[in-house]
Amino acid sequence: MSKLTHYNNCPVCNSNKISFALKAKDETVSHDYFEIWECASCCARFTQDIPGENEIGEYYKSSAYISHSNTSQGLVNKLYHSVRSYTLQSKRKLIEKKSAKGNLLDVGAGTGAFAATMKKSGWDVTALEPDATAREHAQNDFDITLAPLENLFNLPAASFQVITLWHVLEHVHQLHQYLETFYKLLADGGTLIIAVPNYTSYDAKKYGTFWAAYDVPRHLYHFSPASMHWLLQHHRFTPEDMRPMWFDSFYVSLLSEKYKSGINHFLSAFTNGTISNIKSLGNYKNCSSVIYFAKK
Repeated sequence: MSKLTHYNNCPVCNSNKISFALKAKDETVSHDYFEIWECASCCARFTQDIPGENEIGEYYKSSAYISHSNTSQGLVNKLYHSVRSYTLQSKRKLIEKKSAKGNLLDVGAGTGAFAATMKKSGWDVTALEPDATAREHAQNDFDITLAPLENLFNLPAASFQVITLWHVLEHVHQLHQYLETFYKLLADGGTLIIAVPNYTSYDAKKYGTFWAAYDVPRHLYHFSPASMHWLLQHHRFTPEDMRPMWFDSFYVSLLSEKYKSGINHFLSAFTNGTISNIKSLGNYKNCSSVIYFAKK
């Protein structure tokens, strides 16, 4: 029997002001339902009764899980690949506006596309990835070597100018230990960059329990801008900026339409993704996914 973690207090802020919000289905692997609860104190949501660290690996074993397989099968994954080169360069340019080139740590590097892009641009890149299959794809597809994630706790202090997590923090069981480690690893004035889905976005509200970015049980936490700022400040970081991930609203809407109806409703997904982005113009707190920049 799998070991499950049941929270009596919020895993983000430790408040006991938590309550049931909704129930979502794992559409990728198990097809089981998981409860999502919400904290009234910090506004974070979290998946309740999650598999433990040693058990959750089973929920990533799917050829459709693009961050591990680099698959281009299916309409949604084909579209993902078609815009990836653009988004990779956009990330690079955004980071290089925030920091001079130096040592960069990419945590949860997936199949290595971003790490390879930054290395090619002249950064000294250390990239960590827990999944052995993803590390193999990184070596074969991008000729970049990724180290196991446990290496994180053996890296020298104050050795990185930038640390990046692209849709990774929501997967981490040891949330607070990781953030404390990031603070230790960053040089003074260094930048922590975290991208996560935003459950307060238009597309999240539109699709409700079918919103693909809940991605239970792999997503352990579901952040709002308010909860992310609380978390960063709690760990001594200074939130500095927020930027949108415009393509995520379309990608997530496509998946959500399929989860909701069983087929790809491209027009509806495009419409809802567009509305979500329009509602985010001038206020990135409404974006489907948000990039947070914080300084040490």
